[in-house]
Amino acid sequence: MLQNDNQLKKVLLYGQSEEGKTLIESIIFAQTSPSQLIRFGLDLNDQGTFTLMESFKFKLCRSTKQNIFLEEYITTEKSTIFSNVQVLIYIFDADKEEKLFLHELNLFKINVGLLSEYTPKAPVFVLFHKFEKIKESERKNFFERKHKQIIQRTDGLNIEIKDVFTTSYYDNSLYFALSNIFQSLIPNIDVLQDFLKAFRENCNCDEIALFDESTLLTYGFLEKNEKKDIYKYQSLCNQIQLFKLTLQKNSNSFKEIIVKTEKFTFFFVEFTNNTYIMLVCTDPSIIPGAIQHNIKNTYNLFERMSGSFIDKLKYFLQRKL
Repeated sequence: MLQNDNQLKKVLLYGQSEEGKTLIESIIFAQTSPSQLIRFGLDLNDQGTFTLMESFKFKLCRSTKQNIFLEEYITTEKSTIFSNVQVLIYIFDADKEEKLFLHELNLFKINVGLLSEYTPKAPVFVLFHKFEKIKESERKNFFERKHKQIIQRTDGLNIEIKDVFTTSYYDNSLYFALSNIFQSLIPNIDVLQDFLKAFRENCNCDEIALFDESTLLTYGFLEKNEKKDIYKYQSLCNQIQLFKLTLQKNSNSFKEIIVKTEKFTFFFVEFTNNTYIMLVCTDPSIIPGAIQHNIKNTYNLFERMSGSFIDKLKYFLQRKL
């Protein structure tokens, strides 16, 4: 799966026109050239791929912009589209009128039915996008009603609705949803959490998080106080992404950001070729150079090792036992 493009697992990004697929695609391919993006339909021969944690490579395929061709394309190419799928991300426009929503709900049922036929038990994530357009007083009832309709449409099918998210362009909800979806694609995610715990304790820090290098989506995080506030990290990454884009305009890049104040020291450092690690330390007796040394030594260890990223994390944990 990891070496042969013909065997790449697919991430299907589905939904009708103007529902947010292009934005999500651009987030996933934040640093990929435009020629690699899939612009018209599901072109499974295109090299629209992304890699998680160095080792796990996937092909992103999204439904056609032209709604008039979508239903026909699903019918004629169904075995090609729905075979070897890792996950289906289905996007609904939360602001769509009820008649159009019911029509798309029927298309959703057809899609997940074909998915259950060609890739049984593949997980499905649903996004109700543009949720900011729903009146705040109506959001709870809206979500409960739509969620119930989604579940009813999949009753009896051999698939799992893994989660349903409400997302918007104007807050961190889209990053939150995509981070959760990315994490679901990583096998042995518990190993990652164990690594974060061990590395945080080794550095005597209060917080730690691991991010995808290109998208800055969160793979995992751990806080000493166990508040588990992922939105904080997504807000931080939005700012760092803007900083990266500013640097790129001047053909510059960065490998680390270190901020030292009276109350804490903040590290955002290139950890491997495909990840950044973030550490926050409030202990004034900890020397920043010591944490940088730990990060560099682990980086060098990983660079010398073969195998998947998870294998490297396991080896690190064994050395610390």
